[in-house]
Amino acid sequence: MDAFPAFFPLSGRTVVVAGSGEPAQAKLRLLAGSPARIVHLQGADAADPAAYAGAALAFVASADEDFAQAAAAAARAAHVPVNVVDRPQLCDFTTPAVIDRGEVVAAIGTGGASPMLATMLRADIEQRVPEGAGRVAALFRQMQDEVRAALPQLHERRAFLREALAGPAASAAMVGDMQGAAKLLREALAGGFAAQGRLRIVVASGPVDLLTLRAVRALAAADLLVAEPGADPAIISLARRDAERLAPAEASPERLAALSAAGQVVVWVMTAPLGGEHLAALAGAGVAVEILPTAAP
Repeated sequence: MDAFPAFFPLSGRTVVVAGSGEPAQAKLRLLAGSPARIVHLQGADAADPAAYAGAALAFVASADEDFAQAAAAAARAAHVPVNVVDRPQLCDFTTPAVIDRGEVVAAIGTGGASPMLATMLRADIEQRVPEGAGRVAALFRQMQDEVRAALPQLHERRAFLREALAGPAASAAMVGDMQGAAKLLREALAGGFAAQGRLRIVVASGPVDLLTLRAVRALAAADLLVAEPGADPAIISLARRDAERLAPAEASPERLAALSAAGQVVVWVMTAPLGGEHLAALAGAGVAVEILPTAAP
């Protein structure tokens, strides 16, 4: 990736917008619903580093080149990351096209190369992110400590959350019943939860666009990944970056059985179907196996 995407918490922070006219107003509108304290600088004040002291971010929006240069220099002198509208060479960061669902924020960036492309992609993705997604995220933020206390093991917690996100608590939050959603989630925790370990085999050497949706979702949900040497790197990239890796030579039936017994979900990306004797060995070791082939070309 050419630029690293990051999210800055805004609660209790100060954000500076320097400039006047429609470009500055657009930035002010962008930040209007945030919990940040917004400081709007115009004229000579924008060239004073003291005006940026303590800010988390600064935006400079002006058609005046001298103003933009001076304001960007002042922000940097105050050690504040700065974005200068339409001048990527002056930017410490670029602003993406944003999909705002409250607690859920999606961003599409092009590193300043093509803001129009980012906007077009945002319009396409925005239709797929439901309005209630932010409320679901707010529910899980509210319940985070309780879930951690009830399920201290990371893989068990992830498995519980995967199921909960498709369960009645999330559905209640999606329609705005936050009190009912919290009650349902607490009931699910109180009922006890045991992660069901399994081995999912994705038979795919590439290309990535032949993967089924089930295979893509399996990669995204894996606790541990086993990848054959000839597997398409684009397929491997679909797995979570923090999923542990296991070399194929280490993935013995006994090792996989131990991982499964511990509730781990293992995804093995293979370049050819597994032979019958290997499947029999896995079954003999008590490993639940699900084979997820690619779609037909």
